Amino acid sequence: MKLTDVRRLTGVNFLMDETGAAAEAEVPDAVKSVVGSLWQQRMRELLDAVGWLDEVVAIRSYPGGITLFVSAPRDALFTATDMIEYVWECLEKELSEEISTNDFSVAVEKFRQEIAEEANPDVLAICKAAEEHGVSFLGDDGTVTLGLGKGSQPWPNDELPSVQSLDWSTIHDIPLAMVTGTNGKSTTVRLAAAIGQEAGLTVGLSSSDWVKVGDDVLDEGDYSGPAGAKLAVRDQRADVAIIEAARGGMMRRGLPIAQADICLITNVAADHLGTYGITDVSSLADAKFLLAEAVKPGGKLILNNDDPEVVNRAGRFSGDITWYGLDFDEGALKAWINAGGHAVFVRDGSMMLARNGDLSAVLPVVDFPPGLNGAAKFNVSNALAAIAIAAAFDLPVPAMTKALASFQSTPEENPGRSNFLEIGGVRLLVDFAHNPHGLLALGEAIKAIPSKRKAFIVGQAGDRSDSDIEETVEVIWGIGPDMFIVKELESKIRGREPGEVPAIIASRLESLGVDQEAMLITDSEMDAVYAALEWAEDGDFLVLLLHGNRKQALSLINNLKNANWQAGDVVPRLPSFA
Repeated sequence: MKLTDVRRLTGVNFLMDETGAAAEAEVPDAVKSVVGSLWQQRMRELLDAVGWLDEVVAIRSYPGGITLFVSAPRDALFTATDMIEYVWECLEKELSEEISTNDFSVAVEKFRQEIAEEANPDVLAICKAAEEHGVSFLGDDGTVTLGLGKGSQPWPNDELPSVQSLDWSTIHDIPLAMVTGTNGKSTTVRLAAAIGQEAGLTVGLSSSDWVKVGDDVLDEGDYSGPAGAKLAVRDQRADVAIIEAARGGMMRRGLPIAQADICLITNVAADHLGTYGITDVSSLADAKFLLAEAVKPGGKLILNNDDPEVVNRAGRFSGDITWYGLDFDEGALKAWINAGGHAVFVRDGSMMLARNGDLSAVLPVVDFPPGLNGAAKFNVSNALAAIAIAAAFDLPVPAMTKALASFQSTPEENPGRSNFLEIGGVRLLVDFAHNPHGLLALGEAIKAIPSKRKAFIVGQAGDRSDSDIEETVEVIWGIGPDMFIVKELESKIRGREPGEVPAIIASRLESLGVDQEAMLITDSEMDAVYAALEWAEDGDFLVLLLHGNRKQALSLINNLKNANWQAGDVVPRLPSFA
């Protein structure tokens, strides 16, 4: 048995509508019932002893482990994590019949002192007042903010005003959309933000590449979690906010903002299984549907009609739903629209919007550049989702039309998402696709693009299981590359030995019948990019699936283009351009 993770939960979370702390422990299935019951019981005893009589303990069991959740005051979450670790240490000794050196009464006094030292009654008072006035409260990171965007006001934790001194007429929320799902989140957020900007709004957005307010990039990096969301919605220039809410951030800290006017779930597919006790697609879907609980009264939940896991859970939500998708049953769709329901769909080659009884043609699919004349169905689906967000914001159709028609999936506008480039007679696709669901969708578009030969860079992070890695290989093999360039994803080895993941990939390719001549093994992602360019001939198509060195690879491609590189020329390493 082993405690594998302990964390603070600063918002509404997968286990409970409370702040608190959670932990995962590896526990054999044969003893899980007893261990779980004991862990919960011992935790209850400690909570009562420190005076937390109203706090609750919950257990969630999954194959090979247990998650324990403890609710706790917002200003005592660090102490709550310490208490979980203490109880687990005592439990390990109890189960091994080892004599414990931990004096319970001493520990109780220690935790009471920690609670007192961590306490910040002013934070709790302002949080309660924000709830009473119906505005968002953001804290837990050294700063307290009331309201969102243009209606927000921030203070350092140690300089908080009294509740009585606050002018609530100046504090308010701005319209907010949160987007989650396995694939399509970043592109959907960026498309929706482009529509908002075309409509004359200053949009705050957070995504897996940056946080932006209007055209101003506040910071770059993976900001699909709570930190990015808070950075975007705290900016006082923002009229509206559209934020990406990735599964990892929601499981690690809870929802970044307690409630939103619009919540959208793109799809649910196997990815990152095995973390935070999420071991199958069904429980992953349950985790993502946490967003459905965050929809404000009168707000909208936007769901993908093409995704079975999403559709199966729609009945749990009693509020207004906007459906979007590529494959509606016409009879059901007509009945939904006639009943006043909102929907976004494709009919006769055009993206259509039905809202408030009106039907509008937004844009022909062929006029949406990232859709590749309809071949990139996943991007058309992302556009439909963005239209649904814009409609929920009550933005005008002409803004949707103009923004989508002018949106280019370039490295500058939508980095790592279907970036099609051409240099020296060779077509390139730079994409972030990293799971079977995303690769299958990408494969449909790739097959529609004519080329002499195709090469794929193939790699995977080390925290995926062997079977997950092999499934990714099988999907890529099914697309039909002429060359497989296997990479070591050196920045994401994550517990594996160097060379271990490439060996799994190569072994599966061999079992699928791929000859050694059609396979190159490289030591890094950039080495794989160099190998692909060196292999390429005029008329070839290179699919560069990049997850760690995208900026460096794009810099190389740009330098080659400026140097008028042609297929067959030497590919100089980046240092030669310095």
